[in-house]
Order: sequence, then C-alpha cells, then structure tokens
Amino acid sequence: MSSPSLITQLSHYVLDGIWQLQSCFNCFPSNPSLKINGRSFKILRLLGEGGFSYVYLVQSPGDPTYYALKKIRCPFGQESVSQALKEVEAYSLFTPHPNIIRAIDHAVESDRGGDAGSKTVYILLPYYRRGNLQDAINANLVNRARFPERRLMVLFLGVCRALKAMHQYTVKGAPGGEAARKKAKQVRQEAAEADREAEEEVVQANTRRKRRDREDETAEQDPLMEGEVMAAQEGIAEGEPRSYAHRDIKPGNIMISDTGVQPIVMDLGSLAPAPTPITSRAMALQVQDQAAEHSTMPYRAPELFDVKTGTVIDAKVDIWSLGCTLYACLVGKSPFEARSEETGGSLSLCVLGGDWRFPDEGPAEAKRGKQRVVDAEEAANKPKEEVISENVKEIVRMCLQVEPSERPDIDQLIARVEEVIGQLPDDGDAALDMD
Repeated sequence: MSSPSLITQLSHYVLDGIWQLQSCFNCFPSNPSLKINGRSFKILRLLGEGGFSYVYLVQSPGDPTYYALKKIRCPFGQESVSQALKEVEAYSLFTPHPNIIRAIDHAVESDRGGDAGSKTVYILLPYYRRGNLQDAINANLVNRARFPERRLMVLFLGVCRALKAMHQYTVKGAPGGEAARKKAKQVRQEAAEADREAEEEVVQANTRRKRRDREDETAEQDPLMEGEVMAAQEGIAEGEPRSYAHRDIKPGNIMISDTGVQPIVMDLGSLAPAPTPITSRAMALQVQDQAAEHSTMPYRAPELFDVKTGTVIDAKVDIWSLGCTLYACLVGKSPFEARSEETGGSLSLCVLGGDWRFPDEGPAEAKRGKQRVVDAEEAANKPKEEVISENVKEIVRMCLQVEPSERPDIDQLIARVEEVIGQLPDDGDAALDMD
C-alpha cells in the first residue's frame, strides 16, 4: 500500500476512533452527524465494529426513534460494494418477516480524498435496546443466572421460523412477493453500478499493466461470487423454491425485540444459495475460504471446515449452528469452545470429530446421547435450576450430528421444538428479562 493510501486509511480509523471515544466521554460540544439520502443523522455512540465495518447508534433530528447505522468501508480490491450490499439485497427478499431484520435505507458514497475507487456503504437498520442473544448470555454468566427453559425454547422457535423462510424461500411467492424481488434487483444493480464506477476510477489512476493484473485477478474470482443472491434464482419458475442458507447463525446475530419475546435474525452478508454442489477443487477452496471469513468458527458446521470436491453444501449447516447456539444459551459458550478449553485441544478438531458434551455428562454418556447417572449425594447437592431438561438436550443432540444427512431439516426441527415447548412447565412472564 502506498504512503498516501496508508495515511487515508489511518485518517478513517482516527475518525471512527473519535466517534468511539464519544461513547465513553461526554466532552464534545456536539455529536458528529452525516446524511443518508438527504436525511441527517446524529451519531450518538459506537455499538460495535469488525473488519471494515462499524455500527453506530444514530438519531435523526426531530425524530425520537433510535437507529443502528452500519458503515462499511469498501477499498477497491478488498471489499467490493456488491459484497457489502449483498446484505441489503438479502433483506429485501425476506421483507417483511417478523423474525428477520429489515433494512430501512442505504446509500453508497465515494470517499472524498480517499483512494481511487474507494467507497463507503451505509445501511440504516432498526435499533433494539435489549441487544442480542450474546449480550443476554454474557449477562447470565455475570449474574450466575440461566434462561428459563420454556421462554428460551420459544425464542429458539422464532429463530427456526426465520430460517424456514430462508431454507424454503419461494420465487415470487415469499412475503412481499414481486415487490421484494424488484427491490433486491435494484440493490444489485446499484451495487454493480457502484463497482463499475469504482473500477473506472482505478483505471484512470493506474497504469495499463496494473489494470490488466487487476482484471485477471477479478476474472478468477467471478464465477461463484458475482450476484449470487439473485443469480441463484435464474431458471427457476414462479412459485418454485429457491433455498438459501444463512451460514452464520450465532447468538451475536440474533437480536431481541424490545418486548423481549421475539428474536430477530440479522447479518445476512453470509447468505448463500443452498444446496451448493462442489464441482471442482477451486470451488471447494473458495467455499472454504468464504466460510472462514463469514462463518464464525465455534458455530461453523464441520462440512465447512474441510470442503471436499463432489460434495454438496446445503441448508443443514444452519441446523448445526442452531444446535451450537442453543447449547451456548444453556451453558454459556459454544459446545466446541467449552470442549477445546476443557481438553486443551484444537477447536476445529473438536468440531470435525463431534467431540462435545453437556457439563453433567461423561465421555461415554455423551457419545450415547444419554444423561450421566449421578450418585445420590451429587444429585442432592446440585441446584434444581442448574439441571437442563432431557427434552431440551435432545434438541441440541439432534442438531449436532456430524453427518448433515443425520440432522433434521427445518420442518422436522420446528415440529420437535413445538412438542418440547408443550411439555415444559410455564415459567411465568413471557418476556426474557435482559435489562
């Protein structure tokens, strides 16, 4: 990277650092602000960050509503606008759905004074004051508390229903119908135009040799990535299914509604068509690299760790992640994080070997899927609230089968979760208390 480029990048990080400091110190006379499609927003504080993206709490003057604003930097050749707007495109397909977040607005802007072709994507999202499921897990760990099981399973059911909408998406027949498809296509066209504009800027700034090198590199990456959300529907008739997998289900990607009773699945930037046949070694490596970048390791299905030619990656990857997520809610961390910490072994090897257990199980009992028999003294000393119901454990075991074919599909899982909810005793208020 050239010195001017480095200085520009550092200046961006300094600005974001200043905004982050404002969440800790109220020492500025006024909050920074920006405009999205002509509408002004005041930046109140930083909510989170990762990679090229930052998420801010914002508010529009005269509007009491709080929003979450996702800001994605797109240096040309590192993070294209198409990839950044893939998230908005996906939201458009599934809007409206009560358990999937929606994008309120978005904008693509050129970085003034930045590198040639550098863009910034802004995505305006609803803000949920209760945070996400990981926040609730962390609060439970601090307070030595647990989710009431029935309320947790109701929440889990909502996540399953969000995934059902993705796994069983129907072309032109999902909620929102043709309007949602048109919106998704508009987002894709906007992203493509922004990428073309960025490329033109780079071409003007670089030599012919650099341009040829860049075009050769891009051509090698095109077959799988370009327009995969909408392109996956080509050739599929109206009313026919087009399955998608989220590929990054985890507690941090499940927001909690302000009422505390409804989960909201977010971050669809990892969304991929399902099934995806792996027809070549190059495709296998590309899917594996995508998973390493977009699918969080402790919740990633084993078939995404070592992708093999001749296999098929389907929506069962989400079923595995659901099992990891439910376990994390019950125990405090992913089953494979817990096991690798316990044994000192590799997390990936624990995943590939299906090596995990509940805290009250021994190795043999875990493999058989049976609860360990405890002696009378241990049973008497164990608080009742620390015991995980066998029916709830069964849901986790169903999901965490190393072979995808042995996992339930989303309909089978929903049916079993509904049965378990009906068998669990009522635990009072329907809302999860996470304040």
